[in-house]
Amino acid sequence: MKTTVLVVHPNIKQSRVNAALAKGAADVAGVEVRYLYDLYPDGKIDATAEQAVLEKTDRIVLQFPMYWYSSPALLKQWLDDVLTYGWAYGDKQALKGKELMLAVTTGGGEEFYQKDGLAGHTVAEFLVAYETIASYLGMNYGKMFVTGNCLNISDDEIAAQVPRYQAVLSA
Repeated sequence: MKTTVLVVHPNIKQSRVNAALAKGAADVAGVEVRYLYDLYPDGKIDATAEQAVLEKTDRIVLQFPMYWYSSPALLKQWLDDVLTYGWAYGDKQALKGKELMLAVTTGGGEEFYQKDGLAGHTVAEFLVAYETIASYLGMNYGKMFVTGNCLNISDDEIAAQVPRYQAVLSA
């Protein structure tokens, strides 16, 4: 299975967790890692190039930090520019049958993202739009991989997350 991981972090060099996860993903056979902020620092997405990449993959992983209960701005731009009528939906459904998965990092811990926690919702509830997008495009929505408490996570905890992420990508 060919997997494409789209890392969407505006400053990957300052993110200990996302950088480690992306590096670990790159070590998995059949996985291509693409850093969208490095590819499109001006925010101008090459939709044709992105579509060509997606047509050759079986699983698309969107890896990003959750900012204000959503994604970084470039991911929204990427969705708008790449998932177009006539290619992703409508006359052609280029992603139908492929898998969409999220790999999300959060500043708060798991207890924060509970109905009775400070956020009042789970991470999955905040990001339900991605499940809806997958369904609309005829994709299979895979299990979300969440790494929480990134503001306080230890190097040992990061090191433990990497093989877990690799195992999910290998499945």
